Amino acid sequence: MNNTQIKTIAIFATLAALMAATRDHHFGSALHLPDASLAIFLLAGFYLPRWAFPVMLIEAGLADYLAINYGGVSGWCFSPAYWFLIPTYFVLWFGGRFYARRYQFSLCSLIEFAGIAFAATTMAFLISNISFYLFAGYFADVSMAKYAVQLAGYFPQYLQGAFLYLIPATLLHIVAVHISNRAAQQA
Repeated sequence: MNNTQIKTIAIFATLAALMAATRDHHFGSALHLPDASLAIFLLAGFYLPRWAFPVMLIEAGLADYLAINYGGVSGWCFSPAYWFLIPTYFVLWFGGRFYARRYQFSLCSLIEFAGIAFAATTMAFLISNISFYLFAGYFADVSMAKYAVQLAGYFPQYLQGAFLYLIPATLLHIVAVHISNRAAQQA
């Protein structure tokens, strides 16, 4: 195995373990970290090859199945709208892929990453929540306007959950690139 393959496997294993450890609670609590799935799909799009996307989707679905059926987590969110998590996570994955093609080790690139991460997370929020309103079957008596007002309060938590993981991942990336560049200069 070459260094690139080892690095890919290490990143995949780290992201898969993080998803397994955090998938059972969406926003987190005093005892649980918030769900890292949003950040994981964005980072996977940046770092990993295409095969990782369907594998991560399967892991997310399996984690949800286990949490609902064996972990005591409510199945309220499991509805026909659940299938819209595929485009939700794809938007994040695509944001990571898009940024990977533009990436440069610079401050301007870091600002661009923040913008892409914000845009992709916002689109993911809209896809998942609008589809939940339309297809979950819980909101027949609630207008879209009223739902949107109630939903707006969750957006900051949604962003916070994603950036809680994206910020340390970005810092770790910067340190790793810096160390790698320094080692290459000394070689």
